Amino acid sequence: MGTVQYLMDGFATALQWHNILFALVGVIIGTAVGVLPGIGPMSGVALLIPVTATITSGMPTEAAAASSIILLAGVYYGAMYGGSTTSILLNTPGESSSVVTALDGYQMAQQGRAGAALSISAIGSFVAGIISLIGLVLLAKPLSSIALEFGPAEYFSLMLLGLCAVSGLAGKSVTKALIMTVLGLMLGTIGIDAVSGIARFTYDIPVLYGGIEFLTIAVGLFAIGEVFKTILEREADDEPIAKISRIMPTKQDLKDSAKPIARGSLLGFFIGVLPGAGATLASFFSYITEKKVSKKPDSFGKGNIAGVAGPESANNAASGGAMIPLLTLGIPGSGTTAILMGALIMYNVQPGPLLFNDHPDIAWGLIASMFIGNLVLLILNMPLVKIFAKIIQTPKKYLLPIIIAISFFGVYAVQYSTFDLYLLIACGVFGYLFTKNDYPVAPLVLALVLGPMIENNMRRALTISNGEWSVFVTSPLSLIFLIIAIAWIVVPLILKLLGRNVVINEEE
Repeated sequence: MGTVQYLMDGFATALQWHNILFALVGVIIGTAVGVLPGIGPMSGVALLIPVTATITSGMPTEAAAASSIILLAGVYYGAMYGGSTTSILLNTPGESSSVVTALDGYQMAQQGRAGAALSISAIGSFVAGIISLIGLVLLAKPLSSIALEFGPAEYFSLMLLGLCAVSGLAGKSVTKALIMTVLGLMLGTIGIDAVSGIARFTYDIPVLYGGIEFLTIAVGLFAIGEVFKTILEREADDEPIAKISRIMPTKQDLKDSAKPIARGSLLGFFIGVLPGAGATLASFFSYITEKKVSKKPDSFGKGNIAGVAGPESANNAASGGAMIPLLTLGIPGSGTTAILMGALIMYNVQPGPLLFNDHPDIAWGLIASMFIGNLVLLILNMPLVKIFAKIIQTPKKYLLPIIIAISFFGVYAVQYSTFDLYLLIACGVFGYLFTKNDYPVAPLVLALVLGPMIENNMRRALTISNGEWSVFVTSPLSLIFLIIAIAWIVVPLILKLLGRNVVINEEE
């Protein structure tokens, strides 16, 4: 009864007219931030902190903190919603967790099913948002205590499992997927080593000291790679533009998406609870899961709606799950939640075990506002699907300059360096060559994200254990993750060999 009463009080805070307005403004800005590659939820939230501080300056501290955090959280999950739009329409991921959506979403758009892909991603995001919020209300306390059990060794093994599972994203060849994974890990080592402070693979080029920006690689490989493909492989007459037959998903689309949305929501929520795992890992895991359980795994990467529904639900559910360690433990699970934590501290509100006791209005007001915000996002986005879907019908000669402009603007807005623009073009060339020769680019992108996190957790675990490698197998959780990771690689190889032997025996 206590939880329900607190939630009702939270709705009383969230339904004040100015807080509804803050939630509305937050989700609209968030959607715009998600659509533009490069800005991303982290930059969007950071840019708006001084703005919200100015707007709420005349309010009492407690009310100002509640209103500010409602607006900033709106930007956060609004960006998760918006990131899918350009992934589906232009093969340009708005932010890192939308990379996976591009794999099938863009193919659906090419087949004239952009409307269905956009509608399903909006519905999936809404369902996932609501499921993760129900989870947040019910499981905040018990789940936060489980997340505390995760040490560096467990994180290392979990992320290693994530990398091994990438072989599930392979095109026709697991070997090619592993080559791309290793390439991503190598790129992830460039820059100043966080532990020793030594420059690695920088060749005295100052701009490389900060490492290679993930966004530059992702936008280059996906968006600019697609531009090169369109220019270089154009037939004598321009290919006909895919006609968009209908905007809303068919009954079959809804049926095919229902289970992936449910699976993605639950998977994303539990991965979001783990600090550091985040929405990107959740969307990759969801895509791999859908491919494993599908009766037609070969259709993934060719416009399978489950490849849009699952990952889109997972990345939105993860943003709800990430609120648990932030609010109950004071541990930010991602860069964006770290900025949200900074905003709370700015108002003298300390996230952590005492937040729900000391500042229940803020904690429960935020949770209630997320219910309202998700509903607003669905109401806003469904009518916009029609407008967004028209983008794909723009002739290529107009569309390609727009994609290039958005990509260059996005990357330069984050890095402020011309080096990254040259790198963007280089990645575009490589992206085209990789795709042409069936080298999957998704494993490279995930390895680049996970590589530094794997290395940091490995070194922390070894520091704690005085260099004893056994630390990774003495922890039961870590051992389970490692066994699953090895099985993920080894079992398909054994099945392949057995299959080959059966064929040889039959021929004899």
